[in-house]
Formats: sequence, structure tokens, C-alpha cells
Amino acid sequence: MHYLFYLILPYFFISNPTPVTPTAAEEIHWITWDEAVQLNASNPKKVFVDVYTDWCGWCKRMDATTFKDPKVVEYISKNYYAVKLDAEQKEDIVFQGNTFKWIAAGRNGIHQLAYALLDGKMSYPSYVTLDESFARILISPGYKQADGLMKELVYASEEKYKTMTFAEFQKAR
Repeated sequence: MHYLFYLILPYFFISNPTPVTPTAAEEIHWITWDEAVQLNASNPKKVFVDVYTDWCGWCKRMDATTFKDPKVVEYISKNYYAVKLDAEQKEDIVFQGNTFKWIAAGRNGIHQLAYALLDGKMSYPSYVTLDESFARILISPGYKQADGLMKELVYASEEKYKTMTFAEFQKAR
């Protein structure tokens, strides 16, 4: 009987694992443009903007892969306000005295703020990195694997853009 106890005991540990629930550090805390503006007023940080659309397959793939990568999550969480901006949203955004609106264009329309951030080069997904005063540092279109996105995040957060182009930064690394 004593041996039976030792035979059965390991099965309790194997068959009843503790469920793992994601913590805040395991996910990017996405906020709105307005929230980033408000937070930045009291605690300035760089801003990372994910410009996406609901129908964009590569946008969804970024959400499922690169934006779940632990290195990316930790780096963005530590160094940036992370903003999700739907390029086709219909809600107005007021920023620096200007009202950015949705305008009917193409199949689904476009939001003027997305258009302004991307210099009219509408491609999804696209990422815009801004400094603490919302000046643009970098526009980066297309799907990115974690390592590629990390280079862009480091380039901006370490302010390498002040002394070299992104191409020079990539060669130096």
C-alpha cells in the first residue's frame, strides 16, 4: 500500500498543472491617441503608433506574433506609449488645435490623422515612431518580425536618429 502512494503521487502534479494567465508584462498595453497625449503631458515618453485596418491580414499576424514576442512587449512597455490607430476609424481626433476626421475616399474611407502620420503613403500595417513632442522619427511600413522591429524601437528610443540614418544604424549593429 505504501508503494501505491508513491506511484500515484506524481500523477497529481502532472495531471493538474497550474493554469498560466498572462500578466501585464506579457502583453502590450495599447492605448488611444488621446490617452497617449494625456499621459505624455505628465510623463513624457516616445510614442509607437500601429496604424492598422480591420481587414488587414498582416496587421492581424503582427498582433498574433511580433506584438506577442516577450522582447518586443517588454521593450515597448518600458520605453513607449503604444497606440493603436485604425486608419479607417470614423471618430474625430483633436490634436494640437487641429481636428482630424474620417473622409470618404476609396472603398472604406481614411482618417486624416493616419494620412498625416504616414505622409499619405497608405500601407497596412505601418508603424510610426514619435518623440516626446510628437515629432515623427520614423515611418515603417509592412509586417515585421520581432528582430526587425526591435532594431527600429532601439534606434528611436536610444535617439540614434539624431546622429545617423536608420540604414547607418543597421550597418553599425
